[in-house]
Amino acid sequence: MRTTRTAGTGAARTAGTAGSRRGTGRRTARARALAALLVSAALLTGCPGGGDGEQGSRSPFTGEEVRDASAPVLAVKIDNVAAARPQSGLEQADIVYVEQVESGLTRLLAVYSSDLPPSVGPVRSARESDIELLRQFGEPALAYSGAQSKLVPVLEASSLRLVPPGEAPGAYSRSAERSAPHNMYLDPRAALREAPDGVSGASDIGFRFGSAPEGGRADTEEAVRFPAVRYAFVWSAEHDRWLVSIDGEEATAADGGRLGAPTVVLQRVVIRDSRFQDRGGSVSPYSETTGSGEATVLRGGRAYEARWSRPSAESGTQFTTPGGDPVTFARGQVWVVLAPR
Repeated sequence: MRTTRTAGTGAARTAGTAGSRRGTGRRTARARALAALLVSAALLTGCPGGGDGEQGSRSPFTGEEVRDASAPVLAVKIDNVAAARPQSGLEQADIVYVEQVESGLTRLLAVYSSDLPPSVGPVRSARESDIELLRQFGEPALAYSGAQSKLVPVLEASSLRLVPPGEAPGAYSRSAERSAPHNMYLDPRAALREAPDGVSGASDIGFRFGSAPEGGRADTEEAVRFPAVRYAFVWSAEHDRWLVSIDGEEATAADGGRLGAPTVVLQRVVIRDSRFQDRGGSVSPYSETTGSGEATVLRGGRAYEARWSRPSAESGTQFTTPGGDPVTFARGQVWVVLAPR
């Protein structure tokens, strides 16, 4: 993909004042490595990725063996309208969240720690919901293309380590093969180098991995409808994962492969109006991810009805059976659809 460097659009520069929160220096490679080793040692005493009793360096986000189970966490806001597809870098994400935005459409929030692809995007703007959703990750870095002007100070006051184009111009590029605003891409490694000090490493957010729970029902396809978009997840025994379709079209990666995940969580949440509007005057939706509610966990060609619980923004999200036992996920990427209740 041919790219040209950019310092970001005017919308991206609305978040430029986040520099006041960057601190006076950058975390050195030696300091990052030492911090990662310390956290990894702590996780080895009881890694949440080992839901079936295994010990080792496993990601708390995917349950898979990784080189560094406490590597820095980077979240990226990704466009998901037809003009933005196929996206780059989604297949390497540990977790992909689907969130409702204005006009009944959706955007994706991809969380990276285990693996950083060379390019992620197209990158789009942040929303108020992102602050609460990401708080369970501690103080992760957030890459986004801009934000509504009144939301900027709220983002700056949050615990997120903000990495918009105005603060990390070298981490972003524009593709000559697409038109704006669907052509901004992120170099994740550059973004983490430019992030403010104190980016959190991966830690327990409530996911549990291991053998499939008992029960459930045989299921090969589930659909989720938002006001203006429909997602379908179809189980593929050949690929050993749930393949994603959007509005009847197969969702693919930029390299042509199908998007899909071994575990898909349909988390039903309250979606209400936020305090903010987009440029056209449409009120931005707010997906409430604290509290509790119903969920359906898809894995291995079966569907498991569950309850989700997250008492506070700082808490992880627990998924349990009606009897209160943890619903274990299959190891690998997890998609979490914040579906209308």
